[in-house]
Amino acid sequence: MLEETKDHEEIIERVAALDIGKAFLVCCARVPDEDRPGRRLQEVQTYPTMTRSLLAMADHLRTLGVTRVVMEATSDYWKPVFYLLEAAGFETWLVNARDVKHLPGRPKTDRLDAVWLAKVAERQMLRASFVPPPQIRRLRDLTRYRIDLVSARTAEKQRAEKLLEDAQIKLSVVASDIFGASGRAMMAALITGEHNPAVLAQMARTSLRKKIPLLQEAFTGHFTDHHAFLLGKMLARVDQITIDIAEVDAKIQELIAPFGQAAARLDEIPGIGPTAAAVILAEIGTDMSRFPTPGHLASWARFAPGVKESAGRKKGHGGTGHGNPYLARILGEAAVIAGRTNTFLGERYGRIARRRGKKRAIVAVGRSILTIVWHLLSDPDAHFIDLGPDHYSRRIDPDRKMRNHIRELEALGYHVTLEPTA
Repeated sequence: MLEETKDHEEIIERVAALDIGKAFLVCCARVPDEDRPGRRLQEVQTYPTMTRSLLAMADHLRTLGVTRVVMEATSDYWKPVFYLLEAAGFETWLVNARDVKHLPGRPKTDRLDAVWLAKVAERQMLRASFVPPPQIRRLRDLTRYRIDLVSARTAEKQRAEKLLEDAQIKLSVVASDIFGASGRAMMAALITGEHNPAVLAQMARTSLRKKIPLLQEAFTGHFTDHHAFLLGKMLARVDQITIDIAEVDAKIQELIAPFGQAAARLDEIPGIGPTAAAVILAEIGTDMSRFPTPGHLASWARFAPGVKESAGRKKGHGGTGHGNPYLARILGEAAVIAGRTNTFLGERYGRIARRRGKKRAIVAVGRSILTIVWHLLSDPDAHFIDLGPDHYSRRIDPDRKMRNHIRELEALGYHVTLEPTA
């Protein structure tokens, strides 16, 4: 039986496509032929990626009446071109390169790639990737740089710990955090030439003083001037990165001020703190009209299992695929933190982790957090209300028991009718 489809065959009359490189780009513009209806005219030109040339290209496209400009996400080379054309008033689309791959067996050149992209774009066979507005882009640059700085500081701390191991200084065996107040004081003394284990152990503070005998054993090694030089450089690098992180945090707070209300509502979600709220806003923005439903947001973030089917058989393991790494990282951390709380999300994490493992629990709770975020950002008056850790036992478990009992009775040949008690 034939069914009506909802496809709309619409040709974009005046479209341009860009194949972008570092130094040059190829622009293919396609417009209707005014003299011969139904025919198309095409122009392919190469432009340098310098600002003056890009402005000249924008003026030329404007004279052709081009309304939409489409480009592939090629490294970071697309950004200045996209931003310039966006500011010039064009409808700019960034598309995934995997969606416009050339057919096998056809030659591949920059010129042919631009023509192919223009043909596909004018037939509405592409989807635009999500590019946030300028305010969110600036916030995203800062939050991503902060994550990179934290990773760099962690790597430097690990180098320092390995250096101490090289010198047979087993401080990390005794102290859980060698970069706490006690550990930093001990390492500073090592750098200045203090090698007496008893003196170094007496620098322990608070609860670490209970381990002074173990600390004396840990500091019995062969720490040399060579180790002191390297450790001094590593600690200086750690301190400088810490200062940089603090300055970036201050700038993030300045840029997130216009979105303070949204960030505060996200902060109500278990596992989400001010830093995580800033990262989430920087990655998905505040305008949820870009994602019609929570499912669209989860699919874009790759927090939805993929479905693969061929010849009537499902294939694969239901993996989500690779999405936004910065968003996935913060959602994973939030899911783990929420799993330790006495909340609905904590109970959900525990139930799934016991049955399916921790990795699947992280993805499931991360998707739940994304769903909550979508609703909070879609409705400015919405606030997070925890369902409680007993939600499953109150709502889901009774229904499951009822269904199981009905199924067992029907299997025995009984017809079951339920009537609630007064």
